[in-house]
Amino acid sequence: MASSARPLALRAACSLRAPRCLRSTAAARQEQPGEPARPPPPPDPERGSAHGGTGPRGTRRVQPPPPAVDFGDPREAFRSKSSAELVRALVVLRLCALEPLVARSRQLMNLSRKLLGQQRFEKLMKMTFYGQFVAGEDQEAIKPLIQRNRAFGVGSVLDYSVEEDLTPEEAERKEMDEACVKGAEIDGPGAAQREKQYLAHREFGDRRDRVISARTYFYADETKCDQHMDTFLRCIEASGGSSEDSFSAIKLTALGRPQFLLQFSEVLMKWRKFFHQMAAEQGKAGLAVMETKLEVKKLQETLANLGIATKAESQHWFTGEDLGVSGTVDLLDWNSLIDSRTKLSKLLLIPNMKTGQLEPLLSHFTEEEDLQMKRMLQRMDVLATRALELGVRLMVDAEQTYFQPAISRLTLEMQRKFNMEKAVVFNTFQCYLKEAYDNVTMDVELSRREGWHFGAKLVRGAYMEQEQARAAQVGYEDPLNPTYEKTNEMYQRCLDYVLEEIKYSQKIKVMVASHNEDTVTFTIRRMAELGIHPSEKKVYFGQLLGMCDQITFPLGQAGYPVYKYVPYGPVNEVLPYLSRRALENRGFMKRAKRERDLLWSEFKRRLITGSLFCNPSH
Repeated sequence: MASSARPLALRAACSLRAPRCLRSTAAARQEQPGEPARPPPPPDPERGSAHGGTGPRGTRRVQPPPPAVDFGDPREAFRSKSSAELVRALVVLRLCALEPLVARSRQLMNLSRKLLGQQRFEKLMKMTFYGQFVAGEDQEAIKPLIQRNRAFGVGSVLDYSVEEDLTPEEAERKEMDEACVKGAEIDGPGAAQREKQYLAHREFGDRRDRVISARTYFYADETKCDQHMDTFLRCIEASGGSSEDSFSAIKLTALGRPQFLLQFSEVLMKWRKFFHQMAAEQGKAGLAVMETKLEVKKLQETLANLGIATKAESQHWFTGEDLGVSGTVDLLDWNSLIDSRTKLSKLLLIPNMKTGQLEPLLSHFTEEEDLQMKRMLQRMDVLATRALELGVRLMVDAEQTYFQPAISRLTLEMQRKFNMEKAVVFNTFQCYLKEAYDNVTMDVELSRREGWHFGAKLVRGAYMEQEQARAAQVGYEDPLNPTYEKTNEMYQRCLDYVLEEIKYSQKIKVMVASHNEDTVTFTIRRMAELGIHPSEKKVYFGQLLGMCDQITFPLGQAGYPVYKYVPYGPVNEVLPYLSRRALENRGFMKRAKRERDLLWSEFKRRLITGSLFCNPSH
């Protein structure tokens, strides 16, 4: 293959990489099945203690117990709200539960704009849906809300929520003709070997379809990507100027051509699949991901027999960074081989264990596509650098499963570079995925081996309906947990694992992004059991602006680090966001009788006590 057709996997893994610690499987290995459980490590200057760290000369610094949190006290829950805001919330959230209204929300908003005129329409929106779910039109307009929330102990994750208002046909054309598909992918010699999941499909060209809560970007050209980067930069700067200890959210599909993410994702998943195929050949199928270890000698024989690498070549792979010094290689070691040591042509050929043949993975890349990939990585670097300079944490949002392996890997590379001193870059883990626990445990273990700070946001996931429909129609295994209950179990399992790790580490932080009161209550209880005090600021909570204030504000007033996801932007340009927020609340509000009851109770209390016109106090 021509040298100009440099593989995406290689450069994506290398372009952002900072110098990193050598990894040793022997030094950081997990327990094998049947071995005694690893005892908890003692506190040290890096790891702290379960009770808030150590004081002078190693003495334990005991924190006072955190205040109790009562999610059922309407007065405390809505102390930050004026009576007018209570009425607005009651009206808007009730309207969001009306199926016919919400299903036609976009049409009704467009009709209202025509009937009322632009000025009156904007005023109506600011009094209702826009005022409930959006902080303001620009960086200056959002400051009063951010400062008021901060006075009640609530921080902000800023998100500029403007997106193009495209028809489904326009979105499909942008995705298929401009962003993802080229003739070689359909007609080229390697097309038959491509995984269906990682190919663009016209019937799912509009990535907004059946997605109700996530903002969607469509590729136009490199200039548009630069504009998105500038928007994210302004958002980061607004975060740095509005409050301390703030976050800013970004999406990687806004920063480059999605084709790169599709193809890089396929490289990563085929590479991982090959590891598990070889593990099965060595009789190690079915083990937990971090317990699966390949014997190096047998692995070298397999690689030689398949024509991937001679024993001499693979011996260099496994000694270059002390890989395999214990005689075994785990999945983290295996993934690390996708870097500059591997010959370029080899990464474009993936072994098919059924046929024993090497199959081409990707077609040639043009010089322009090569530049597009490099520009995407440069944009990511610019954003993370600016966030580090301003003391802002960068939250990389999760996206569809066919993009997510690449997004997670690129985010991990940013963490390696920017998280050496503190957690600046946070990855997002979707717990509706069957492999969510494996993904979390691998990244935590990698951060431990390499010595950087792990930062994560745990969510359930925003693309469920679309993902299930796509898997069924295109014909690949559904990547999601089969039921809502299984997703809840996965969320709790991932969360419990991270909390256990946090107990002994100063280098792990997590945001529990959930509107589920049971999940938040579980987290608070486990923090108490593990001795994780809220003042340590290792565990954050997050909810969307305009939703679940009865969870957010009691947490903030009790001293827990809690954040609102704060969208902002001009009225007309956030209408697509508002429409989806109404759709999301349609299902949510049918179950959220408790929130409506609390809002109504607080309004009646103020009415009876003559305090309707009192200003919010803290």
